[in-house]
Amino acid sequence: MSALTIEEIPTLTNPVFVVAFAGWNDAGGAATHAAQFLVQRLQARRFATLDPEEFYNFSDLRPQVRLRDGLYREIIWPANEFFYSRAATPDRSLILGVGIEPHLKWKTYATTLLDLARQCGVELVITLGALLADVAYSRPVRVAGFSSDPTLAAQLQLTPSRYEGPTGIVGVLNDTCRRAGLASISFWASVPHYISASPNPKAALALIGRLESFLHFSLDTTELRAAAVDFDARIAQAVAENPNMAAYVRQLEERDLEEQLTLETAPKGNGGNGHANGKDLEEELQRFLQQRRKKD
Repeated sequence: MSALTIEEIPTLTNPVFVVAFAGWNDAGGAATHAAQFLVQRLQARRFATLDPEEFYNFSDLRPQVRLRDGLYREIIWPANEFFYSRAATPDRSLILGVGIEPHLKWKTYATTLLDLARQCGVELVITLGALLADVAYSRPVRVAGFSSDPTLAAQLQLTPSRYEGPTGIVGVLNDTCRRAGLASISFWASVPHYISASPNPKAALALIGRLESFLHFSLDTTELRAAAVDFDARIAQAVAENPNMAAYVRQLEERDLEEQLTLETAPKGNGGNGHANGKDLEEELQRFLQQRRKKD
């Protein structure tokens, strides 16, 4: 019996599957916040869900109880939900997935998502992620990308990563796509490691901006931009009250400016597009994983 419940198979045009997962791949909640914003802004319709029973340890990820009408209590289980929208562009539909990194059966989980993609005629999967990095909160958010598809990698001017080590469900899903011959891209936002606030609207906005640029569509992000400005203001106030933190942020700002100048003067085929290249992300990802190992 499949864990996937499909309420309908929508009729879509050149659909792209955009998915984000809460958990290890979602620093500052930025990736899932971006996906949820897309669902709301595009008024996407839910058409499929995933039964959590197979994939989660409920002692670690406990269901929630909610009082209904003051009469009875309803159990809210960890959700993996999938939506579709035809509103983004006239020639391309979007399937949006908002899930949670599973505890169990990662291969089955990834294969199930791939099966959903196939049934909907998806030809491209885009995963969203966010990682903790040594970056200044006051600077533009870096969004880097990976793709195992040579054509897409060349189009996006991506430098192949040489990272080896632990991975999350995003890495597993992208590998599953590669093995199945389905093109995939992964966009990652760098989130300041010294900011614990979640969600991070500034990083979510950067991920959405990268999607808009790549898929050639435009959204009204006024609400998210206002949240990002307010977020920056609150962080600036907190940093200003801590001299050591303020000095550390200044160092990060200076380093970022130097790196930006290097990107602007580099040849276009070598990361000169203003986005972090594979080497940048590899170094940040290594630091992120080292921090995770220590925490674990």
